[in-house]
Amino acid sequence: MMKLLALTAAILLTAGSSSPAAYLKLGATLDGHVIDATWHQQPIGFFISDRAGNGVTSTELRGAVERAAATWSAVSSATVRLSFQGMTSAPAEGTDGRNTIGFIDRPDLDRVLGATSFMIDDQTGAIYEADIFFNTSFAFSVAPDGQPGRVDLESVALHELGHLLGLGHSAIGETERTGSGGRRVLGSGAVMFPIALTAGAIADRVLQADDIAGISDLYPGAAAINETGGIVGRITKNGQGVNGAHIVAFSPETGILVGNFTLTPQGDFVIARLPPGPYILRVEPVDDAEPDSFFATPIDADFRVTYAPRMVVAPKGGSSNAIEIRVLPK
Repeated sequence: MMKLLALTAAILLTAGSSSPAAYLKLGATLDGHVIDATWHQQPIGFFISDRAGNGVTSTELRGAVERAAATWSAVSSATVRLSFQGMTSAPAEGTDGRNTIGFIDRPDLDRVLGATSFMIDDQTGAIYEADIFFNTSFAFSVAPDGQPGRVDLESVALHELGHLLGLGHSAIGETERTGSGGRRVLGSGAVMFPIALTAGAIADRVLQADDIAGISDLYPGAAAINETGGIVGRITKNGQGVNGAHIVAFSPETGILVGNFTLTPQGDFVIARLPPGPYILRVEPVDDAEPDSFFATPIDADFRVTYAPRMVVAPKGGSSNAIEIRVLPK
């Protein structure tokens, strides 16, 4: 049996301030276990809809998407390959056996730049079809250096292709409240951060450490398996597991931030595909952002920011000994 899953990437979403966190993966639940949603056959072909957008032609859309696809395909530690198959008059929605990317007019989604929907097999997690649309309610640009007042299409395409490949949102980023009560991004530490940078910015055309760890975890190449390490552990409060906590691994040697969330009632976590070495672990609640940007179920945010009592080493080609980090209620 197959299940249609719809993912909306509201990357202009007004949200609370987000502190460093991690990537999430998408998937299906089978017998109580989560199966990662991934493409089982590659290269992953895609078509471009021939409809023009707001300030961008379909040919320019093709160029932006192909550049974004090349960026994901260039990750040396992952086995991801995306391939342009041709132009089509079909819209970027519905179930037609094609992966279609294009513009759709959605004025009702006044905070959504783009969205990805896909068909997966809920027994194996195999993705069979995916569509990405970009909302023509927004003015886009493909200018090499960006264009003030217009959203960089390549940046949004890179984000949405991350969803198509099976990645959820990262919470590595920082925002501040504006005078109108909304939020603007001060800094983004991951392309998969759910809120877009200021119109005209092009910094999100480049993958960061958290994005690379996430895609390398979903599609590990030989280098990822043999040359990276992992950290495993459990977050507890009053002896019980904490569901939905952020755990961030910070390398004092390189300055990179990679992490993950606890996704079980037992508070278990895994931070995979880390460059080998020692890491400082920081645990924090999702209490200054909108949890539904990351989670579909309730989580526990009633605890204080906590650091692990010692540094943890991610060994080359393996995982650390399990560490328990005890947090306190607020």
